[in-house]
Amino acid sequence: MIPYGKQDISKQDIEKVLKVLSSDMLTQGPIIPKFEQALAKYCKAKYAVAVSSGTAALHLAYIASEIGDNDIIWTTPNTFAATANAALYCGAKPDFIDINPNTYNISVEKLEEKLIQAKKDNKLPKAIIPVHFAGQAAELKKIDALSRKYGFAVIEDAAHAIGTKYKDGKYIGDCKYSNIAAFSFHPVKTITTGEGGAAVTNNKKTYKKLLMLRSHGIIKTDKMIEKYGQWHYQMQALGFNYRITDIQAALGISQLNRLNRFITKRRKIIRQYNEAFKNIQHLTIPYEKEKGNSAFHLYVLQINFKKIKKSRKQIMKKLAAQNIGTQVHYIPVYRHPYYKKLFGYDYKKYPATENYYKKALSIPLYPKMTDLQIEYVIEKIIEIFK
Repeated sequence: MIPYGKQDISKQDIEKVLKVLSSDMLTQGPIIPKFEQALAKYCKAKYAVAVSSGTAALHLAYIASEIGDNDIIWTTPNTFAATANAALYCGAKPDFIDINPNTYNISVEKLEEKLIQAKKDNKLPKAIIPVHFAGQAAELKKIDALSRKYGFAVIEDAAHAIGTKYKDGKYIGDCKYSNIAAFSFHPVKTITTGEGGAAVTNNKKTYKKLLMLRSHGIIKTDKMIEKYGQWHYQMQALGFNYRITDIQAALGISQLNRLNRFITKRRKIIRQYNEAFKNIQHLTIPYEKEKGNSAFHLYVLQINFKKIKKSRKQIMKKLAAQNIGTQVHYIPVYRHPYYKKLFGYDYKKYPATENYYKKALSIPLYPKMTDLQIEYVIEKIIEIFK
């Protein structure tokens, strides 16, 4: 089977993990801060806090940004449910902005329109969460300018975007235009720690808050130890057990060392796909606004299933029978039964998202794909249109 995404684990990765397994500390040890320092250095951010998942990173980012009961956050509906779910965990209400039909990211034009109306209605959001969908950078500079005008926080959902560059050549995660950026290191992402994630920031106060919230809201300082003894600690907030292990952090360090090679291979596959599919009728290849800057976590085709008189289900089933895995990224969040029941979102408010969703199909993209596998996927996709 050629899945739509897959981790790349090397002999060195395994050796790094085995070294930790043979050590005295499997968690809360010295490897976690080393991973955090390496990640912050790569992104050119001041601080990084590694956690148990990308969802945990988002949740802590929202709490650290003081998002709470009855607050409103806005994000794109073209994302995994976790982006909105994390707001619900905080007691806030998520709402959605339609996407740009080219980039599939949040539409800045639609965002500005909604902000103008929200100001009139006195219902401005506490935060905007742009998602760098499939690895392509959202319009952060423009969103940041709007945040200064309307007074909301910017939290990046960068789950797809480790290694992506913005138009000025800086890496996503430097937090130049945001308060916090949240990464995911799930196995289908560009680098993996198994499960895992991280929040990066340039704000020291936010950094300390993230550290505390990651571990039950507990702190332990040198002053406390000096006054009371080594045993003493204090719970100062209601936190969570969102800790990552040293085992995962060791894998993360090793993977981070190969990140640029992973991206180079991904982009090579993208070039082959683009060349093969660019002139096929009723098929649209992914658009890339800033050429060469996207890390491309996903390769999403837009197929006009009505025109080719084949359903998405039929095509996915046929490709699976040929050992090619595909996926749909994503079912718009407002379409999920839980969200429909809770808020009753109107699909008509999101025409670009609906059009994208009806045509979306993600095909295999991961560094370990061989030339033969790439050629095979191309051949079978082209056959669909004959």
